[in-house]
Amino acid sequence: MSQNIQALFNPLKLGSIVLPNRIMMSALTRNRARNTIPTDNLVEYYTQRARGGAGLIVSEGTLISRQGTEWQHAPGIWSAEQVAGWKKVTDAVHANDSFIYSQLWHVGRVGHPDAPEQKLAGTPVYAPSAISARGGSFRFLPGNPGYVTPTEVPDPNVIIEQFKQAAINAKEAGFDGVELHGANGYLVTQFLDYNSNKRTDQWGGSVENRSRFGLEVLKALTSVFGRNVGVKLSPGGGYNDVGMELQDTLDTYRYFITEADKLGLSYFVLARYAPTEVDGKQRATEHDVLESYRSYIKDPETKLFLNYGLTPEEGAKLIEEGKIDGASFGRHWISHPDVTKRIKFGKPLDTPVNYMNVYSPGEDGRWDVGYTDYPEAQYD
Repeated sequence: MSQNIQALFNPLKLGSIVLPNRIMMSALTRNRARNTIPTDNLVEYYTQRARGGAGLIVSEGTLISRQGTEWQHAPGIWSAEQVAGWKKVTDAVHANDSFIYSQLWHVGRVGHPDAPEQKLAGTPVYAPSAISARGGSFRFLPGNPGYVTPTEVPDPNVIIEQFKQAAINAKEAGFDGVELHGANGYLVTQFLDYNSNKRTDQWGGSVENRSRFGLEVLKALTSVFGRNVGVKLSPGGGYNDVGMELQDTLDTYRYFITEADKLGLSYFVLARYAPTEVDGKQRATEHDVLESYRSYIKDPETKLFLNYGLTPEEGAKLIEEGKIDGASFGRHWISHPDVTKRIKFGKPLDTPVNYMNVYSPGEDGRWDVGYTDYPEAQYD
């Protein structure tokens, strides 16, 4: 093993577990859970990546309730059948000496009222305020519509309770912990961002009020999982049409991280600046998330992972410098089921991604295409 990556392979205590290495597989939407239920293809997918050496796997975004997302086959965790499907996944991951958290997900305003799952739910598309995001593409609906104006949720406590029940279900399914999806313009971010949250009650307005929803969700999750709760944040915004002025961003996320750090979490994941295009213009607030927020995590037992665009060498260097505790990789895990082993044994991460089938099965209906058909490297 090369010395310049050694730091990635030191064990790491995370909540009540000890990871064998500091390489996280980040949550990756793959849209392969037929009718929202995890099936054997998910078992094989996560088995491959546990066998490939992931220190911690974070599941793809897992819906806490029935929602009309852009991904018809995104998995859920609100039913007994889903819990049973996930139990097969967690058993397989544990049998291959890895650990797995469930990323709990509510998409908020980026659902669509005409999506079949939303119609089955019988509820509106809820958000902090009745403000539409720009963009969106519901390819399975006639006319390929984008996002529409959501309904202001009357009582956010109802959704907080859904998060808590999802955590209870995740524990029953055998997950080692849960990660709150507080990034990428989904519901938690929508409450944090004053462009999507215009409420005048206790859930909007001031930094403290806009932070309240996410913090109350984290309290609900820790009431179930204790210290085995993480949260992912993307302060730079951009994706799904969120993002504030720089000083407002710094004030909001520094407050949120300070308060969340008091709850005894296992980790934060910070996603680096990643601009996206909205209406032909770049949308994001550029700043260095490590420089801006690292010092606000005071609890020595709460770890920090960095996500987006990391190389193994950069991740190891940042760990050695004490700037992060672990490295979160995403795209590499799509086309390399054995990312950690490749890094350890000096094998290149050079398998191209089959972009045609990242989010959909092959044309012949094969759900493994672009999903579980990527090769492992050859090892002596």
